[in-house]
Amino acid sequence: MEEEKKPYGTVLLKAAKIIDHLSNCKEAQSLAAIAASTGLSSPTALKILDTLLLIGYVEKDEQTKRFTLGSALIRYANNRLANLDIIKITDPYLRNLQAGLDETVHLGILDKDEVLYVNKLETQKAIANINSRIGNTNHLYSSAMGKAMLAAFSDEELAAYLERVELVADTPNTITDRDVLKEEVKKVKESGFATDDEENDLDVICIGAALVIDNKIYGAFSVSTPKYRFERDKTIAKVLETKKNLLAELSRTNTFG
Repeated sequence: MEEEKKPYGTVLLKAAKIIDHLSNCKEAQSLAAIAASTGLSSPTALKILDTLLLIGYVEKDEQTKRFTLGSALIRYANNRLANLDIIKITDPYLRNLQAGLDETVHLGILDKDEVLYVNKLETQKAIANINSRIGNTNHLYSSAMGKAMLAAFSDEELAAYLERVELVADTPNTITDRDVLKEEVKKVKESGFATDDEENDLDVICIGAALVIDNKIYGAFSVSTPKYRFERDKTIAKVLETKKNLLAELSRTNTFG
């Protein structure tokens, strides 16, 4: 009977917990907050943070004694994102979409149980508070891109996702009822697009679509618009047109095999 493989270097797993925590925080974090979130003792967390400081993976404000992700780690992440084929292939189409609507356009990929932002094309017009940055993640259940990708899940995959993920309300509009979400996903399958109606950010509506070929999810994209200037029919039409063109392009290039 084959022995179960054990991870080598548990300190790396602890360091990963710290990096994950910092990447999910908008503000610099204290040692106490990091220790509490990761389940590490303060002395252990501090030793690991000191090492991460040395290699530039975290930075420390000497006045507040708080920590953020370091420029070295961000640089590596940006280099990786820049080399993703999905960004290169979709970029001209998403730029055309952004120019046609002059609203913020996002591209995301499936990252475990979340959507990872890998590209963002911003509008030059006044915008509401859109809480998104390249490299950040968002919920599948409340984002337009996420719900579009959930619609590509099999019934078994969707059931397993809903079993393991807690549906937390970020705004009063966030869907937290599993049965309601399943009905929402069903509508996405029928229409070909998904809607985030102020579920992540108040006063912001997003329309998104997934890029799926032969049941494989290659990513999703969305348009984010302040509610007061949202043009529903025009936005949906542009998103569906872009989806059609991108699927044709992805099928032609066959980059992903």
